[in-house]
Amino acid sequence: MGSAKSKEGSSKVLGPLEQEILDVLWNRGEATGKAVHADIKSVREIAITTVLTVLERLAKKGYISKSKGDSVFVFRPAFSKEEFAREVSNGVLKDIFEISRSGACASFVDALAETDPLELDKLSAMIEHKKKELAERR
Repeated sequence: MGSAKSKEGSSKVLGPLEQEILDVLWNRGEATGKAVHADIKSVREIAITTVLTVLERLAKKGYISKSKGDSVFVFRPAFSKEEFAREVSNGVLKDIFEISRSGACASFVDALAETDPLELDKLSAMIEHKKKELAERR
């Protein structure tokens, strides 16, 4: 989710501050609320209570885990960036497929070709692998 385009996509699922907090946790691996606040505050002015509220919200949504440390809570991402992107993409694609499968597939291929044409070969190989897998189940 490093590019501007992918950040735009994830912001439809996450608010901008939620995205910033997840980025901090992905970079650190784990952190206290105070450490997350310090990282974000180095970029912009924000109250620690705001950061703590959003951390709690992300924990309730299941995007991060919260465990008791020595005297404070420690937060960790529940998914890697890649796992998160896959989960979000899967949900969005399923929703779009309900509207128009062929349109969604065409748009996906066009977007992939535009952002990284080499990924088209990987997609083709993945499609062939899935076809074989499905055929073996029959």
